[in-house]
Amino acid sequence: MSHAPDGQQQPYRSEGPYQQPYRSEGPYQQPYQQQYRPPQPEEPRQPEEPRRPSRVRRWVIAGASVLALAAVASLVMSHYEIPPFTDKGESVSFGQLPPSGSAGGDTGGAALPTPPPHSKMSMPTGPAADFKNAMTLPDGTHVAVTTITGKKSGFKGKVWVWAPKEYGDPKFAKSGFPVMIALPGGAGYPNNYWMGTDLGLQSSISKWYAAGKSKPFLLAMPVLNPGPDDKGIYWDASDIPGQPKMDTWLTDDVPDLMRQNFRTVKSRDGWAYMGSSTGGFASLKAVLKYPEKFKAAICSGPDILPDSPLWKGHDKEKAENNPELLAKALIAKKGSPDVYLAFQVGTNENNKNTLPNVKKFVATYGKGPIHTDLKIIQGGQHNAKTYVPNMGEGPIQFISKVMEGPVE
Repeated sequence: MSHAPDGQQQPYRSEGPYQQPYRSEGPYQQPYQQQYRPPQPEEPRQPEEPRRPSRVRRWVIAGASVLALAAVASLVMSHYEIPPFTDKGESVSFGQLPPSGSAGGDTGGAALPTPPPHSKMSMPTGPAADFKNAMTLPDGTHVAVTTITGKKSGFKGKVWVWAPKEYGDPKFAKSGFPVMIALPGGAGYPNNYWMGTDLGLQSSISKWYAAGKSKPFLLAMPVLNPGPDDKGIYWDASDIPGQPKMDTWLTDDVPDLMRQNFRTVKSRDGWAYMGSSTGGFASLKAVLKYPEKFKAAICSGPDILPDSPLWKGHDKEKAENNPELLAKALIAKKGSPDVYLAFQVGTNENNKNTLPNVKKFVATYGKGPIHTDLKIIQGGQHNAKTYVPNMGEGPIQFISKVMEGPVE
């Protein structure tokens, strides 16, 4: 220990790294040297645990989730036509007797009433076809399909049918309805594109009828050809020798199917065709070839002449199915029944000869018993989406003015 001058004692410091401060004695004395202690941060507060929902609330949330998932699943399964979420495939009788061997039916198995002797309408003659629902429209009407083997043609094919809501109205229970046979373009096989709802033919007819523009047509939508349009092979809606009898199928068997299952108009005044492209050609030919059976046609973007490669070696039969020659003969024959042909053609058709050919036909043969109307669609293309909306702006009115139905 060292000593300070004058005998004063210095504070003691121990040697080494852990020196301690000297503290003077006494109750009021502060330490000579106080060790610094930095402020300590507050301990973080733990977040409050979220309150658990009540049991009732949990059940409500779970129930809503299940219902939402069920609704989505129902829409998906309905879209993909998975029973029981769709009525596709269910039997449809259109208010007539059900097919032989089936149960139920809207009439309850009762016999259909007999119309008066001088009635203009024809009750279903039977046998009833086995119609299956293909789709249900928003107004509750059905597009149904059946497969038949034509008794006259021998051809087996599908036919889709549709009846407007007025057909089931008690007010028209004793009325016969006009029939329109709607033919597609292209191959027209294995489907007839008019049977779908995307083109809006069925809903358009209902709308046009409500607006006073159209008759409330029953629709028959058969396949047009016996097979796909493969390598340019098609049948021109004709009975080409050695081939399926598509003329007989379209003009005999399909109308017979409608008479067997629906209340129809007895006379030709209740029978018409419509079609686009090849179906337009078939419609034109059917009315000109069988004017005693059919009164009118709407021909959209039609071919005018038969040109199937299957006609090779059959010139005589080809001439018998040529609309120009059929029109010429109809004009020349005394007492020929009047026919009404409504054409519509777009200015942007794929085949630039379509409009000139139709104009020439109208100018040449639109006289005598052949009454014609031509609607030129500015910017219109060669497709059904062009033709359907424009049908209501002239063609449907043109033929509806001269047709009958509903009639008693």
